[in-house]
Amino acid sequence: MKHIIIRLIVNIFALLVVVNILSGAAVTGWGALIASAVVIAVLNAVLKPLLLVLTLPINVLTLGLFTLVINAFLMYLTAFMIKGFYMKNFLTAFLAAVIFSIVSIVLNIFIDAGSSDQKK
Repeated sequence: MKHIIIRLIVNIFALLVVVNILSGAAVTGWGALIASAVVIAVLNAVLKPLLLVLTLPINVLTLGLFTLVINAFLMYLTAFMIKGFYMKNFLTAFLAAVIFSIVSIVLNIFIDAGSSDQKK
């Protein structure tokens, strides 16, 4: 349970960075931000693996770069599903997905490094 909450906080912070960097991405309040982070987490857990399997040939041909398009689609889908979370267009969703991924990776590295220090 602790792991899920930490990942949700990482998602919230990454989304906060995205909406502050990109002018085409917006969120109306904390409720929409938290709901968007939860929806992104659920879509990444449920829909993303299916999409990765369905697009495996394209993903192999592009050396995995098509995954960014899948992430952009999921970001755009989240904006469609959550009132108060907006993406101007698919290009904005693509850039948002790239920034979201980078921030999430960096935060997860720091969190994993901190948790390994506590185990010693």
